[in-house]
Amino acid sequence: MTTTAIQIAGNPNSVPLRIQLQRIERRRQLRAFILVLPLLLFIMTAFVFPLGRMMFNAIHDDTLLALMPRTSAALSTWNGQDLPDEGVYAALAEDLKQAWADKAMGAIGKRMNYELPGAAGQVTSSARKASTLSAGPYKEALIAINPLWGRQDVWNLLKRGSSAYTAYYLLRSIDYQYGPDSHIVASPPETSIFRDTFLRTLGISIGVTAATLLLGFPVAYLLAKLPPRSSNLLMIMVVLPFWTSLLVRTTAWVVLLQRHGLVNDMLMTLHIISQPAELIFNRIGTLVAMTHIQLPFTLLPIYSVMKTISPSHVRAARSLGAGPFYAFWKVYFPQTLPGIAAGGLLTFILCLGYYITPALVGGPNDQMVAYFVAHYTNEELNWGLASALGAILLTATLLLYYIFNKLVGVDRINMG
Repeated sequence: MTTTAIQIAGNPNSVPLRIQLQRIERRRQLRAFILVLPLLLFIMTAFVFPLGRMMFNAIHDDTLLALMPRTSAALSTWNGQDLPDEGVYAALAEDLKQAWADKAMGAIGKRMNYELPGAAGQVTSSARKASTLSAGPYKEALIAINPLWGRQDVWNLLKRGSSAYTAYYLLRSIDYQYGPDSHIVASPPETSIFRDTFLRTLGISIGVTAATLLLGFPVAYLLAKLPPRSSNLLMIMVVLPFWTSLLVRTTAWVVLLQRHGLVNDMLMTLHIISQPAELIFNRIGTLVAMTHIQLPFTLLPIYSVMKTISPSHVRAARSLGAGPFYAFWKVYFPQTLPGIAAGGLLTFILCLGYYITPALVGGPNDQMVAYFVAHYTNEELNWGLASALGAILLTATLLLYYIFNKLVGVDRINMG
């Protein structure tokens, strides 16, 4: 027996060895947790909380509930069939008077204008006139002030607004909305833009991913086969774009692809074209610029996997009678699939959230979902719709990742 075992066996008050080991392991885990705690807090603060807030804003809007509490309470017993009774109109008049005094009509009108375009000005005008009403009956008086308050769809909107949660933003993000009777209907064709936007985003992302795979695989193969001195020099050229910002690289393509830019001048000098081609502010410019920016993200994972493949595998296949292409296709290429999957997935996910490049080199029909998220956040100040678009894009990304994990398996991706 060891000295420690003898001491433990001879001392009835000593702590068993198993408990001592458990305590040591807990202390190690605590030290490890303390070391990663700053990173965990950063991830929670910079990613988890903002994403959670975005998902929450996509279904939460208590504007009408907070600014029109009397009307919301009175509408709880309304059956939604005919116009509300006098009591509901009296509550509406009090809320309009209070909102006019608190200068909150802008927020109410803005929220109603999301679902009923043109309602903002009418609501503000109604509040100004309602502030002069001293006594009822309010139903006839408010309808006389503005016919808006005699419309069934307006009251259905106010009743939906009596809840702090709404599906309007998510419905609008997929080109649906509430009808006059609160039933879900398709949005009018002139405002149905988001389904096409999501399909466009998906199509551009797939196209860029395919282009980077076609361009990146041969370069990665060359890097893996060259001597270290030559491959290191070529690798510097591959990662050189990372030394400049995304905005600078995109602006460079604006200079290159414009009508009298370097590319058009070269093509005309070589007599390939007779007049400048439209290479910018369209889908061509968007795909070219995004492919250039994303190429290193696809190439590097493929290269890292290729470096781990032993050359003896192909030599063994050749020695057994396989031709060069057959040995490459049946022996070498299957071993690169984890790198191809990793690079393709990384590029595809990054492309889904592109904003700057399509905005600068693309046309009106080339804008992706991120453009509309920025538009509704910075210009329209419609945080609910911006959050809903972001939430749908995030959900689609997670769903694609889940499918990829089921079909390929993330654990099979070996980055070397």
